[in-house]
Amino acid sequence: MGGLLYKKLQESKTASFPATEWPKQLSRENPRAGYPSYKSPYLSNCSEKDEKASFLKICDLLVEESVAEIEGFMPEREVKWVREMLEYNVTGGKMNRGLMVVASGAELIKARGMTVDSDTLTKLAVLGWCIEWLQAWLLVADDFMDDSETRRGQPCWYKRNDVGVIAINDAFLIEMFVFKIIKRHFWSEPYYAQLVDLFMETTFQTECGQLADLLCTNITLQDFTLDRWTLIVKYKTAFYSFYCPVALGMIVAGIQDRDAFNAARLPLVKMGVYFQAQDDFLDAFQPPELLGKIGTDIQDKKCGWLFVHAYNTLCSPEQRKYLEEHYGKCKVGSSQEIKIKEMYKELKLQDMYNKYEQQSYDEIMAMRPAVEAANLPWTVFELFLKKVYKRSK
Repeated sequence: MGGLLYKKLQESKTASFPATEWPKQLSRENPRAGYPSYKSPYLSNCSEKDEKASFLKICDLLVEESVAEIEGFMPEREVKWVREMLEYNVTGGKMNRGLMVVASGAELIKARGMTVDSDTLTKLAVLGWCIEWLQAWLLVADDFMDDSETRRGQPCWYKRNDVGVIAINDAFLIEMFVFKIIKRHFWSEPYYAQLVDLFMETTFQTECGQLADLLCTNITLQDFTLDRWTLIVKYKTAFYSFYCPVALGMIVAGIQDRDAFNAARLPLVKMGVYFQAQDDFLDAFQPPELLGKIGTDIQDKKCGWLFVHAYNTLCSPEQRKYLEEHYGKCKVGSSQEIKIKEMYKELKLQDMYNKYEQQSYDEIMAMRPAVEAANLPWTVFELFLKKVYKRSK
């Protein structure tokens, strides 16, 4: 859209925020006017590498914008800290959640007969990075609370000698930058309030899941049930990792039918629960160099998929006693942790997981008719399944 036309459209909007429009008003210019054209298979032939490079460039620009937000009133030392903190924490992941916002949004827009252009894809990419930054701040806080060692192949942020407890405030800062990005890029869009509402609700759901996870330190292993595990992973992982990316695409595509969101939520949350079972499995059975982090579930006394099945249904009395003596009380790499992992193998948990994986896939596929009845393209959900089904890291 031309700059002049965009400006006239923005000036016609009635939205304003007088309580916070200080020391300057929100810009009426297109915030993405200087962005490069977005490379995507939806616009031209390009490789997956080119598309990821285009997506990564958006993050670089968002970092620059976020640093510029504080340059006017924060000292140079703090500005430098924020830049380094963002560059250390918001990239380095697989970017599946963020890229899925772009892919699902484009599929939904196309299915509704609307034009998918570069600025539309860039908008979706900005929202994709909002989810990636949401995950980043959750991981910064989660690593601190779990006393984790590594994340994405490097030391956890709080493990740096100059960081420590400052990481908690840094997590809060990244969270607030997410809402600043949403405001900067979408304040004049008719769906701005829906975006803020979705991110607030998703953050709340995730933090409730984190609470249920953390309180496992205060309860006995007898309380580690499959129902409790399902509650934790549904709220801690499924909503922000699976439902939120598609819901964002639906909002940008102009979908407002509650039934459509409900139809999308069911298979996506199911995928999220399966994804976390997969993550628990890989934590115990995949070596750190392939996983990208050191698995700490046994050390951290996690209510994990492997443990709840072993302890509640598969263990002998002797094996259960050993778990009660050492689960959550041994260090990573200790003989006790190694023995617990060997116990998982003896109990044939890998076979049990393989059956669960196939069952989850079949149940998700059975939801296709309800999704299509809500006028949603099943291709969106296939994109997610291809990303996670039988993954190895």
